[in-house]
Amino acid sequence: MGAVMTKQLQAPEAGTQARPWLALVALLLGVSLIVLEGSIVNVLIPTIVQDLSIDRTSVLWVTSIYSLVFAALLITFGVLSDRIGRKRMFMLGTAIFIAFNLLAGAAQSGDMLILARAGEAVGGAMMLPTSMAIINVNFRGPMRAAAFGLWGAVFGGMAAFGPLLGGWLADVASWRWAFYINVPLGLISLVMVWFVIVESKGEDRRRLDVGGVITSSVGLGLIVFGLIEGQALGWWTLITTWDLGPIALTAGDLSPVPIALAIGALLIAVFLVSQSRRAKAGKSVLMDLSLFRIRRYGYGNVVATLVSLGEFGVLFALPLWLQSVQGFSALQTGALLAILGIGAVLAGGAARHVSAALGSTRVVRLGMVLEIVGIIGVMLTISVDRSAWWMAIPLFVYGIGVGFDSAQLTNVILSDVPPQRSGGASSVTSTLRQVGSTLGSAMLGTVLFVSLGLALSNDLAVNQPQISEEQRTQIVDEVVDTSGEAIIPLEQQPGMSDVANEAKQSYTRAVQIMAAFAGGAMVIGLLASFGLPADRRRDEEEEDQKVPAST
Repeated sequence: MGAVMTKQLQAPEAGTQARPWLALVALLLGVSLIVLEGSIVNVLIPTIVQDLSIDRTSVLWVTSIYSLVFAALLITFGVLSDRIGRKRMFMLGTAIFIAFNLLAGAAQSGDMLILARAGEAVGGAMMLPTSMAIINVNFRGPMRAAAFGLWGAVFGGMAAFGPLLGGWLADVASWRWAFYINVPLGLISLVMVWFVIVESKGEDRRRLDVGGVITSSVGLGLIVFGLIEGQALGWWTLITTWDLGPIALTAGDLSPVPIALAIGALLIAVFLVSQSRRAKAGKSVLMDLSLFRIRRYGYGNVVATLVSLGEFGVLFALPLWLQSVQGFSALQTGALLAILGIGAVLAGGAARHVSAALGSTRVVRLGMVLEIVGIIGVMLTISVDRSAWWMAIPLFVYGIGVGFDSAQLTNVILSDVPPQRSGGASSVTSTLRQVGSTLGSAMLGTVLFVSLGLALSNDLAVNQPQISEEQRTQIVDEVVDTSGEAIIPLEQQPGMSDVANEAKQSYTRAVQIMAAFAGGAMVIGLLASFGLPADRRRDEEEEDQKVPAST
């Protein structure tokens, strides 16, 4: 970076070297809470709505504010962790995360819950890239492959276990315990990090790029807002009322979504140009663009972004389909999806050995292939007339793919990054994956509901000709607007069972179409992965393992 010279790297104190795996446990416990928080809330929404009496707008913000704030702040906190210390940043983030989970559990209104979710995201944005940076600093060579394998297992596993835990808590206790349960676990992580991890930081002591903080955070926030709200508000024309302070818009007005996307894209462009100019002038930067000259890092991030477009599409659509078509409870839905998590955990545990035999890059490709096979399996087994539990087999295969792919791709991306730049580098990777995942969810959600609307309208016209065009339009709109929740009440109405069955069949085909798009994104990511450099020889990895980490 510019004229900045780095000192000879020094090894961390013996405490971390002697207990690296205990340190990893402390980090993974904290990371599991972040992922859990992002996946557990959706299954709790019905009970939250009933308990707090919140409207549709508040529901949208409860579910989306976490992703919005989280994505907007990842880069900023990743760079700050290199400056103030990665251990310090992780602990501060954990403390903030714990405090706002307490507030969320005690929330008595939608506004209080939204505020708490935003605060949780601030803490999570401090913790996630910092955890990756600490692993990159303290683990080298084959041991890093093992560490990132476990990191990926936790990441993929908790994303799948979240709905199960949420459904169980909703059935046996209260939605509030979905937040309270994070408090003791967060405290355990906080204490462990304090005792077993030695502080490390980078060497850049120049003035922080405040302008970069503002443009990147606001720009990313606006882009993520647009992607999240596009389906609900309308991509161009507003399809419902929308209020923001003194601004009050009605259906038919220009949607705020294209405005947010345009301004966000402009701010990100300004941010990137400013980063390039500041680097040439020898000033501090928030995003070190020179890192993208490292082929593993630059190309690996492209692959990660492409993969994230389709990787978790199944987790987006299946809960909706299971509860609307199969009549699954939240607990049953979580139990089926947890099978994916089991596959991810097992694959993460085996990643070290598989990576030693095949190399990390080949393991990434193997994971992608298994994910594609799993998606195809879901497409073939999902049916109105067949038990949904048949999908357990392809979901397990899919989970193994997630366990191999996600973590080892992170290992490949960061393998050649200098340890003193780990915080900023890992935060960019996290941000690209988060934005890619959000974009993928928006695209796949649009495919799902457009396909559902078209299929149901056509099926009703062909197979239920006795229904008037006005009734058909009303039924289609109700099914699509409720994400399928209207199907079961429709089935219970006298004389409407055939109509409800048409809706179930249409929904099933729509999920298959969406899964095909998700699989297509994974195929593109797989093809792109062949541009990654070949794995280094074992002797080179062993030499890399001897390189001491940064303080």
